[in-house]
Amino acid sequence: MLRFMPVGDSMTIGSAGEHTWRYRLWQHLCTAYGGPFTLVGPREALHDPSTDAPTSYAYADPDFPRAHLADWGEGWQHMAPLIGETVRSCHADVLLVSLGLIDLGFYTNAEQTAENVRAFVAGAREANPRVRVAVMPVIRNIRVEADPAFAEQVAHFNELLAKTVADLDEADSPLLLVPPPASYDFHTDTYDGTHPNESGEHRIAGAFAEAMWRGWGLGGPYGAA
Repeated sequence: MLRFMPVGDSMTIGSAGEHTWRYRLWQHLCTAYGGPFTLVGPREALHDPSTDAPTSYAYADPDFPRAHLADWGEGWQHMAPLIGETVRSCHADVLLVSLGLIDLGFYTNAEQTAENVRAFVAGAREANPRVRVAVMPVIRNIRVEADPAFAEQVAHFNELLAKTVADLDEADSPLLLVPPPASYDFHTDTYDGTHPNESGEHRIAGAFAEAMWRGWGLGGPYGAA
């Protein structure tokens, strides 16, 4: 059984009524991956806008493994202290990580965020020395377009992330930099400039799927379900 753990912020947890990119990826792997697999994590809820908390289970289609490690407003600095015990308790084999927007927006600069990436990888490997980690850079959103200083930090962090992934990659515990979703446009692939709508969910899921297929030979080409 291969255990995938989605790790992320508001774009990964999703909101009440959504499918989420986690669901889209699960659909893909059901047909593209030839062995048993599941999604794991200590959480299952969606963000509920009415309570501004992860209290909803109103998935558009709840019939899939909904487990994850994601929450609204969390970033690398929040996940780094949690990841070791979470990998250990959930027996995670593959981490699918989309983080950084929150860190750079509210907590840490590009260099500090990159250090938290290193702490995250170290914690995951301490729990599972053979863990695989696929990491997506911060993708363009409405704030990147509106705030030049923030855009500069995002670009700098993405450069540091690529270097960090290359530096930390190991044969027994490979790291994979996921190319940003092809043709992703926050004007049409989000509902508010940041959070993915249906097309955005498919593009994010497709980016992870294609990267794992090309980088690790895991699964196959992504076809939107």
